Amino acid sequence: MTNVIRNKKNIFINRIIHYYVKWIVARQFHEVLFNDVGLDKSKSVLLVANHFSFWDGLILYCVTEKLLKKQYHVMVEEKTVHMLQYLKFAGAFSVTKKSRDIINSLDYAARLLDDPQNLVLIFPQGKLFSNYVEDVRFDKGVLRIMQKAQGKYQLLFASTFIQYFKHKKSTATVYLKTDNNNYTNIAGLKEAYQQHYSSSKLLQTQFDI
Repeated sequence: MTNVIRNKKNIFINRIIHYYVKWIVARQFHEVLFNDVGLDKSKSVLLVANHFSFWDGLILYCVTEKLLKKQYHVMVEEKTVHMLQYLKFAGAFSVTKKSRDIINSLDYAARLLDDPQNLVLIFPQGKLFSNYVEDVRFDKGVLRIMQKAQGKYQLLFASTFIQYFKHKKSTATVYLKTDNNNYTNIAGLKEAYQQHYSSSKLLQTQFDI
């Protein structure tokens, strides 16, 4: 029996949350920038991203809604889902660290990837880190998801950075990159994401506003 708090489907509430998330992101940020990527519409998407703030999942919700048109799902710590109940109506499902339930959460994420209409967002760092940390750590759980859902999804990397530049409100920039490799160990996956993250951070420092 699983104790995973799953995302809830309620057409009315889901639409309210959809517009609420778009509204608060638009209100918080001067703009959200992102690049286009070519993806196979017949496959689900596993989105792997850095984790530095409360806004990460909301920013990526808005980006993927515009770009990919997939059903959004994101793995969130159980205590956060309990604290912010509305998240489960925005695609959130829970994970409890240092608990047997973590396997249930990882397997649930893999099952979501069976459906080509779904997108699953994972923050492999496992907790919040500085937006400009040099080395991105990876928990092993994401590899279990990939192995369970092998061949049914496409992998997408996202690196998000926030700066104010000359504006009163900050600008969020999301760098996206597809990856078609079939990783068999966490070290290889981490290295590939680290390369994307480092190159994205370099681009971010070269912004000329």
